[in-house]
Formats: sequence, C-alpha cells, structure tokens
Amino acid sequence: MAIVVLAGVFTCSRESEQKAEPVNRTSSSLPHLINPSLRAVGKRIGSWFPTRVSRRLRVIAWIYLAAQILLVGTGGLVRLTSSGLGCPTWPRCTADSIVNTPEMGIHGVIEFGNRLLGVALGLLAVVAFLAVVRLRRERPDLFRLALFAGLGIPAQAVIGGISVLMQLNPYVVGLHFVISVALVALCTAFVYRVYTGNAPRTLVVPRGFAVLAHVTSFVVLVTIMVGILTTGSGPHAGDANAPRNGLDSELLQHIHSWPAYLTFVLTIALLVSAFRRNLPVQRLVGLLLVVEFFQIAGGLLQANIGLPPFLVGIHMVLACALAAAMTGVILYLKEPADLVAVADNNRDREAVTHR
Repeated sequence: MAIVVLAGVFTCSRESEQKAEPVNRTSSSLPHLINPSLRAVGKRIGSWFPTRVSRRLRVIAWIYLAAQILLVGTGGLVRLTSSGLGCPTWPRCTADSIVNTPEMGIHGVIEFGNRLLGVALGLLAVVAFLAVVRLRRERPDLFRLALFAGLGIPAQAVIGGISVLMQLNPYVVGLHFVISVALVALCTAFVYRVYTGNAPRTLVVPRGFAVLAHVTSFVVLVTIMVGILTTGSGPHAGDANAPRNGLDSELLQHIHSWPAYLTFVLTIALLVSAFRRNLPVQRLVGLLLVVEFFQIAGGLLQANIGLPPFLVGIHMVLACALAAAMTGVILYLKEPADLVAVADNNRDREAVTHR
C-alpha cells in the first residue's frame, strides 16, 4: 500500500513539474538527441581503426620505416650544412620565437625544417599506434612495437634538444644517432610482424647458420658504433664552433674499416650457405650484401676525396639501411610454426607423389 501511495505522489509531483517548467522537458530531451549523434560519430571514427592486419596497416608500416630513415637523412643535412645551431636553443627556435626568423638565414630554415619533420614523424607514430590499438589483444606484438617506437620519438626529440643546449656535444649527437638506428630496427620489426602473424616461431635455418647471422649482427653493431665515434672526431660537427671528441680521426677511419670488412666477409659466407641450402633468407642476405657493398664503397671514396658532405650524408642513411637489412635477416631466421608445419606436409606429399 505504501508503495502505491509513494508511486502516486511521485507521479503527481512529476506532472506538476512538467506543467510548471515546460522548458525543462525540452532541455532534458536534448541529450537523447545529441547522444545518438555522438555515438554515431564515435562508431564512425572507431570503424577506421583496423580490427585485423590489412593492406592499409602494411602500407602504414612501410611508410613508418621509410620516414624513420628519411629523418636520418634530413638530420644529416642539418649537420653537414653546419646548421646544427640554426635554432640556437630548444624547445623554441630562439628565446623569443618558436619558429625560425628571417635573420637566421638558411641555417635556421634547415634546422627548423628538420624539427618540423620530427613533428610529422610523431604524428605518423600516432597513426601507427591507433592503427593497432584495437588489435592489442589479438596482436600484442604489434601494439608493443608501435608503442615503443612511438615513445622513442619524443625521447629522440629531447636528446636532440639536449645536444643543441650542449652546443652539439659529439657524444650526445652520437647518442641521437644510436636512438635513430634503434627506431629503424623497431620499425623493421613492425613491418616484419604485419606480414608474419603472432604464432609461435620456430627456427627454419640450421643452428650454425643462425649463430653466424647473430655474430654478423654484432659486428654490424660494432661497425656502426665505431662509425659514430669516427664522425664525432671529423670535420662535420654541425657548427663551426661545435666541439669534437678529440680522437684521432685518421686512425679511427682505419679502425672503422676493420669491422666493416669483417661484416662483408661474414655476409658473403651467409649468402653462400643460404644459396647452397636454399634457405628462405637468401634474398634478404643478398640485400644485406648489396647495402654493405655500397656502404664500403662510399666510405672508401669519401675518405680518399676529403669527406664531401654529400657522400657523408649518404653514408649515414646507408648505415640505417644496413641496420634495417640486418634486422630483417635476424627476424627471418624463424617463421611461424604453423606455416612451417604446412610446408613440411606439402614437401612430404610431393615426395610421396614422385615415388
């Protein structure tokens, strides 16, 4: 009985409110008109995010990798044109301006342009992350790679800013390049993963070949690190007044060549072995050898004609291409176990048929 009375009181009070305040009914109905529109917009935006690995995601992955390598090239342009302090401070370009000013000349244009490209790369990282965010449960590997590569970009910007504030200290500039190489390797892994899936992987090459490939990758890393020290001792500091690391540049050029030659020999051994055994990595090893050939040829040429900026820039970009190719070789030492099982079954069937 009490419930019926309370219900009657509530109904009467509700009717009186509606008569006394007719505007409230209209205003209270607005959310019902707005919410469906917002939900529709949300669904439309959400529908853009892939729920499976598609051609669109693969295109994003390739663009991401290419942009990482391209930014190394523009960073080299900054350094090789002595524009490293074209914007003398950070995060602003000057103490009073976020952008470069006409008084700063071409050096300001080049340095600020490189910063803008860094921002563009950051936006591309956001796109890559959003492209896999709905796949985070099915493809946590892609989610992690996109996350780590994306976080590396602001870290890279901060390190670049510190290098400016420290007047292009060669060790900070060298660290800046190391992070670039690491980001290239991450984006290479991202490309690899959008093609191969997330199934458990098994080794598809002989163990000895895998060991030789990992040894080669270590020598590649040593080559790149010694190259960074060599550049830090040379004439291309990024600014006429920038400090050098004080090491003997001519001696370092010779030391830098030793692991480079060893890398080349090891890669030839990998290629011969891959072709003899018809291993699935033979094309990637061939690509690695081609990159090494041009890298060594460019290094010898620039060392003998006085380190022209153009060749030094190409050498820097090829170092990142070398890192990408070596990463690809290491990744393709394994393949998803289910694909390997299917391939083995097909071979067995062919063997039975030919009998």
